Amino acid sequence: MGSVLIKNATIVNEGKSIIKDVLVKDGRIERIDEGLQPTAGMREINAEGLYLLPGVIDDQVHFREPGYTHKANISSEAKAAVAGGTTSFMEMPNTNPPALTHALLEEKYAIASKTSVANYSFFMGTANDNVDEVLRTNDRKREVAGVKIFMGSSTGNMLVDNYVTLNKIFSESEVLIATHCEDERVIKANKEKYPDANDASFHPLIRDAEACFESSFSAIQLAKQHNTRLHILHISTAKELQLFTNMFPLEDKRITSEVCVHHLHFTADDYARLGNLIKCNPAIKAKENKAALWEALLDDRLDIIATDHAPHTWEEKQQPYQQAPAGVPLVQHSLLLMLQYVKEGKLSIEKVVEKMSHAPAKCFQIAERGYIREGYFADMVLVDLNKPYTVSKENILYKCGWSPFEGHTFPASVEYTFVNGNAVYENGRVNDSICGQRLLYNR
Repeated sequence: MGSVLIKNATIVNEGKSIIKDVLVKDGRIERIDEGLQPTAGMREINAEGLYLLPGVIDDQVHFREPGYTHKANISSEAKAAVAGGTTSFMEMPNTNPPALTHALLEEKYAIASKTSVANYSFFMGTANDNVDEVLRTNDRKREVAGVKIFMGSSTGNMLVDNYVTLNKIFSESEVLIATHCEDERVIKANKEKYPDANDASFHPLIRDAEACFESSFSAIQLAKQHNTRLHILHISTAKELQLFTNMFPLEDKRITSEVCVHHLHFTADDYARLGNLIKCNPAIKAKENKAALWEALLDDRLDIIATDHAPHTWEEKQQPYQQAPAGVPLVQHSLLLMLQYVKEGKLSIEKVVEKMSHAPAKCFQIAERGYIREGYFADMVLVDLNKPYTVSKENILYKCGWSPFEGHTFPASVEYTFVNGNAVYENGRVNDSICGQRLLYNR
């Protein structure tokens, strides 16, 4: 790790934008000031006109390793992440085998330690029959992102629909519980209403707002009963927003929420153009939901912006609607999409940093990351708000090789991404000779 001096950057951090220099040494931010001068052997980057943001922390990705590496792996998707300004990720347990034991969880950490250019963390998975193993996470709260529960949406052996199991985990877990909330009974009933569903436009009718609301409401009732630290992932409906509050600062909330970039961008009208490419769970829904999500994001009922990055191969997505898998690759373009909305006046760049960097660090109590502060790890991204970037086959780094944004031109570009002080992305290329670090938590 060499020393780097970033000169004259517009630093966006903790609600303010100021022009200063940043000195990075031994992987951390040593000094933030004006008029800093380089010393012998120090790399200097002229960032005049560029914006320096804390690296994005994505609290929900699916990198598919082990078991589904024909779609993606930790190495390929981490490269895509840093190319898009994401410096840390938290990956979900529905791999093959699913991460239902701490031994299997540690195997994933071992892979990441050798292949991930980004910082990494993983969730402990739950099933109806692994409660004791899940609760062992209480002894590892500084080392594991949290406990993931699929409440109502079946994923292999990971559907947890036994109330006794749920009650025990909610009552005894000392770490954050993250839930995927869709009610399987509602979904099953809806499938019976649409037996001839033959294209993706049926998806938001089958996995509708009622399915999301019923499951989210149940999770919140359990959390309130036991004072559990609950985080509900990928909120997609206007109806669910009544379950969340902005009456308290984030650090005081026991129940928090996440919205994903695709639910902020696409609507059900886009199925006519993109079809299965935007089929995901929970479904992208009618446009009034998108409008409500934006309102709740801006007034802080929704706490975090993430991706739920979930790649599948192009061939898998070309299958008939009912056979095509659900999930969209997004991690390389999430920050660029939000910067597009900054340029359109939808939200401020300070709000983007709050929801994509500060809030995940605060929500998950991540140690020494998520901010541009002296002494913190130097996880940062330099962006040019006036340099357009067009998504093409040649610059998509996902192993699956496609994106719903292919052909789209974003108004901004990622110029540099720093992970622990290392320039892992610059001049359009990823330097994968250095690996990221395991995230640790102040719990």
